[in-house]
Amino acid sequence: MTFAGITVIPDLDAPDLPSCVDYTKTLSKRGTHELLAAARESGQVLVQPRCGVGDHGRMVALLRELHEGAEPDVLSVTIDAHTRLSRFAEAERALHEDPSRLNGYPLVAHGWRRGRELNESVPVPLEVRHGSPDPRQLFVVAIASGITSFEGGGIAYNLPYVKDVPLTASLRAWQEVDQACGLLARHGVIVERELFGTLTAVLMPPALSLAVCVLEAVRAAQAGVRCLTMAYPQGGHAVQDVAALTSIPVLAARYLPDHVEVYPVLHQFMGPFPADPAVADALILYGGLVARWGGATKVVVKTNQEAHGIPDAAANIRGMRTTRVALSHLMDGFGVDDTAVRQEREWILGEVAELVDPLLAAPDLTEAITTAFRSGRLDVPFSASVHAHSAVLPVRDPAGAIRIGRFGSLSLSEQTRKRHRALIGAGEPGDDRATSIAAVTADIQRFSAYAP
Repeated sequence: MTFAGITVIPDLDAPDLPSCVDYTKTLSKRGTHELLAAARESGQVLVQPRCGVGDHGRMVALLRELHEGAEPDVLSVTIDAHTRLSRFAEAERALHEDPSRLNGYPLVAHGWRRGRELNESVPVPLEVRHGSPDPRQLFVVAIASGITSFEGGGIAYNLPYVKDVPLTASLRAWQEVDQACGLLARHGVIVERELFGTLTAVLMPPALSLAVCVLEAVRAAQAGVRCLTMAYPQGGHAVQDVAALTSIPVLAARYLPDHVEVYPVLHQFMGPFPADPAVADALILYGGLVARWGGATKVVVKTNQEAHGIPDAAANIRGMRTTRVALSHLMDGFGVDDTAVRQEREWILGEVAELVDPLLAAPDLTEAITTAFRSGRLDVPFSASVHAHSAVLPVRDPAGAIRIGRFGSLSLSEQTRKRHRALIGAGEPGDDRATSIAAVTADIQRFSAYAP
């Protein structure tokens, strides 16, 4: 059996595509792509928490509690690790033995009927967030559940998450998902595809994050996707973060067709979080301000319990409320230096072009991407995958912006390399003063180590 061109495993028991399209059109709430368009029009920043537990009843209760407590614009269904890796039998076994062992909601094991119950339990749209290099079965259940917001991509949901899945395999699996989105669009159902530029989340140079998003976006657009969000992780330097966020519309205009809607999304800081709740709250507020200053259409919120494990609902509600303060008129009058943002943005755009232009000019983009990662011309720092060199080493400059201390084989010009070295304060190539383990560790712990 196939569903929108995807071969479906027998246990999935998925309804046919026309009935899923009809069901989705009857839902009495707006889809995410409609919310994004309205938010851009009004200047609003949508707020979304992360959330996902194994037990169905607890998941329904959690969604309702978050909605009642903070009125998020979009709610998440974070998927468990077994399902992310297509270990559906293990997910189902854990579900029956002790669902609290699962680190997310096993949507495939629960099935599309319960997925519809989730969807109907709250009046706002849901997004499936996972981390799967092969999301095809999960996508089918999500669509059958009426969920039309689906995160991930063939690069960003492979290299940061799994050790040994070939890029060709994940890129082709995600291509089937994007082609299914194209088919659904022709039936009048627009699926919002969020691209996870966050990657490994720690000290991510903006150009690498955005380059991966651009490559995945071009592939998605070619497959027929109509609505994309490009997610960028807050690095912790306001000028650089605002420059990166404001680069996204420029990149969309440069590389994507006009009929594809593209929206910038900020993930609040995803590195080691402060253990002190007051400092953590301040970092969350800072993230909300960066989202506002950078023109993000959506911000994905953290909690002040991040340093201690999976947050409870109260912490999630507090994180959303804190973020809304940053987005409110109470914070009018604050901002960043426009000239500094413009200069940083020009450098970021130039670096992205150096990374992606040679690949986009190749006759086969899938082959070009896999070859680039194989050679190290594209890379992901701190990746556990054998299919990334992880030879790139980011560091912070004295002002706190993220630069590249060790370039590996990245296809960046000598001019770009000189600028990074100059900003770090390093000397000629081979000068490791700025890339010592102690310096990089301190940069990673920049916020978690702070004590008032």
